Amino acid sequence: MSKSPLRTVPKVDLPRFMGDWRVIANIPYFAERNAYDSVESYALRPDGTIANWFVFRRGSWDAPVKRFDFSAEVVNTQTNAEWRVRFLPILKVAYLIIDLDPEYRWTVIGHPSRRYGWIMARERTLPDDVYAGILRRLADQGYDPAKFVKVPQVPPGGSPP
Repeated sequence: MSKSPLRTVPKVDLPRFMGDWRVIANIPYFAERNAYDSVESYALRPDGTIANWFVFRRGSWDAPVKRFDFSAEVVNTQTNAEWRVRFLPILKVAYLIIDLDPEYRWTVIGHPSRRYGWIMARERTLPDDVYAGILRRLADQGYDPAKFVKVPQVPPGGSPP
C-alpha cells in the first residue's frame, strides 16, 4: 500500500529557523545510534545555501564530542520547507520540515520514505503533551510513532555537561 506524500509546513522563516536544534527523538540509523547530547545546527551562507553541522557524543555522557559538517539547499523557495542535505559530494538527501511550532521552539523533519525522522527542539526537553501531539501528527502523516526513540539530552542528575 502506497502512502501519500509527506505534507510540509506552509512556510518556514529561514533566518528564524537557523541556529541550534536539540535532537529530542529520531528513528535511529547507523550514524545516530547510541548518540547522546545530539545537536543539529544551521546557518545561512551568503550564497543562499545552508551550513549544517551535527554534534553528539557516542555511547555515553563522558564520550568526546564528535562533529559532522554538511551543506543544504532549499529546493522549494515558496515554502522553504523542502531542502536537500548533501552528506557526500554526490549524495543529497530529501529533508522535509513537516511540523513546526509557531514560535520555532520545536520542529519535525521527515524523509519521503518515512524510514528517517527527527523531532527537535531549542531546549533539551519537550513537555509530554507537546511530544504526544507531535507523535499523533506523525501518525497522521503515515509514520509509525513507535519507531521514534528519545535521544538522551539530560544526563542523570539533571545538569548538562
